[in-house]
Amino acid sequence: MNLSALAAFLKSRRDRIRPSDVGLPTGPRRRVPGLRREEVAQLAGLSADYYTELERGRGAQPSAQVLVVLARALRLDGDERDHLFHLADRPVPPAAHGPTAHVQPGLLGLLDQLTATPAQVITDLHETLVQNPLAAALIGRAPALRGPRASLVFRWFTEPGTRSLYPPEDHAHHSRVFVADLQAVAARRGGDREVSRMVAVLRERSREFAALWDTHDVALRRADHKRIVHPALGVVELDCHSLFSEDGRQRLLWFSAPPGSEGAAQLSLLSVIGTQDMTASTPA
Repeated sequence: MNLSALAAFLKSRRDRIRPSDVGLPTGPRRRVPGLRREEVAQLAGLSADYYTELERGRGAQPSAQVLVVLARALRLDGDERDHLFHLADRPVPPAAHGPTAHVQPGLLGLLDQLTATPAQVITDLHETLVQNPLAAALIGRAPALRGPRASLVFRWFTEPGTRSLYPPEDHAHHSRVFVADLQAVAARRGGDREVSRMVAVLRERSREFAALWDTHDVALRRADHKRIVHPALGVVELDCHSLFSEDGRQRLLWFSAPPGSEGAAQLSLLSVIGTQDMTASTPA
């Protein structure tokens, strides 16, 4: 691993980002052209000391997971992300698969601008890639899972606790929507092995899934009305919107409520209440 080259690359990417680009305040006493080291560490969920050691060309070799969060925090494009992995002597992960996928810069840039509404980026299999603080406050922090369990669709049909964030009377609706969406994704991916394995396991483990899959209903989940059970706010009624990446592999989701509605008032309380310690899986 080339520690000095890795350090220089990290610093160069940090210098080009303005605080306003990532939703941070711009003060008059800033001494650096871009972000401070501690700001990058904050965005990546790392300790400031650890990131400082990386930029100084010291410390342990960063793991693949650390490189993923650094690529997101520094808003790297695909080539830059791959270069970061090469410098750290780590295998380059797939561009758009699983919970460690590289978030497409266009969606990430839009997410940065959505500071007043809950929003997150997910894959087409409903694996959460990144979420803003209000999304974490509304639906809980995304669980750190790998493999099929990283998919909310998979957990929905195999882990009953996942459903606790929706009222029981809404579960049948969400089941139908999830399966119809997965049908569309499976067709779009054209026999993708990851989707085929997921469908096979779900058909075996969930009678509900198997029955819904055999209806062959298909519809991408572009928008939906949701009632979310929040531990402090009660049932929050919101509209959920989706913006798809060009290749369809990633989606930006955001929640809204009509002005003057109870849902809008509840959303305004989220920044005061803060992130809840949610034990159930994050919905999407």
